[in-house]
Amino acid sequence: MWGLPMRKTLIQLTAVATLALLYPAPRAHAASKEMIQLQQQVQTLQDTLQRLQQSNDERMGVLQHLVEQTADSVNRMSQSMTTLQQSVQAQNEGNGSKVDQLSGQMQSLNDSVDELKSRIAKVSKTLQDMQSQLQNVNGQPTGGGQQSMVPGGQQAPGGPDANAAPAQPQAPPVDQLYQGGLRDYNSAKYDVAAGEFSDVLKFYPQDNLAGNAQFYLGEIAYRQGDYKTAIKNYDAVLEQFSGNPKVPAAQLRKGEAELATNQRDAGIRDLRSLIQRYPQTPEAAQARSRLNGMGIRITAPKPSPSAYQPQ
Repeated sequence: MWGLPMRKTLIQLTAVATLALLYPAPRAHAASKEMIQLQQQVQTLQDTLQRLQQSNDERMGVLQHLVEQTADSVNRMSQSMTTLQQSVQAQNEGNGSKVDQLSGQMQSLNDSVDELKSRIAKVSKTLQDMQSQLQNVNGQPTGGGQQSMVPGGQQAPGGPDANAAPAQPQAPPVDQLYQGGLRDYNSAKYDVAAGEFSDVLKFYPQDNLAGNAQFYLGEIAYRQGDYKTAIKNYDAVLEQFSGNPKVPAAQLRKGEAELATNQRDAGIRDLRSLIQRYPQTPEAAQARSRLNGMGIRITAPKPSPSAYQPQ
């Protein structure tokens, strides 16, 4: 009797246990599926983050490379600017040297022209003297009772004025003095040349060559390193011979002498004045080059109608 109910009970319990065991299985399976999906999503996110990180690294590398290229370009530009500046400076110095050389050549040419003018004047003077002597000879009286004359209208020795004091020796002609001074100056015989130019000023202060002689006295002092005396002579040219063709050269050399004696402001002032007064002369070009070399920029003014014209 007890066997059958017990068996039924065991069967029921077994069924219940089996159902109990079978019931949570779907939930465990669903949870496992969700975990797998979450793992897949996490893996996907990790892959995405990795790709983003890689892309970011690549972009940062590109940006860094661009920055380095930019820095290199800036450095190259800076070097190019430095090179260009040095080139411009060297060119300015070269131009200054060329202008100095050209100015020297112009000065030598002017000296040669002055010497040629002096020679022409000397020949002209000689011709005039010969013509005067011929006129005096042709005009002499021929009577036997007349006094004996020598060429030039002077009385022969033994005449009424034989006991008179001898005449003072006359100075050589101005062209002869100037030509000799110029020749000795070009030969670097400065002391001799200075004496000859001084004689031009002493005996012929109103002659056209007197201003030139005054200028070359300044040049002699400048070449000997006596800048103070050179400035004094250049000032004499500027003040006493304002219409002389040597005036621009005198003002240029005065400015250079002042700069050589550390009179910077005075030198700059004279060079600027030269450019303003005689803008079209070679001396003005040389003054502009000198000021540019000192870092002083000069804008050349428009030439005025009264501007100096080279002769």
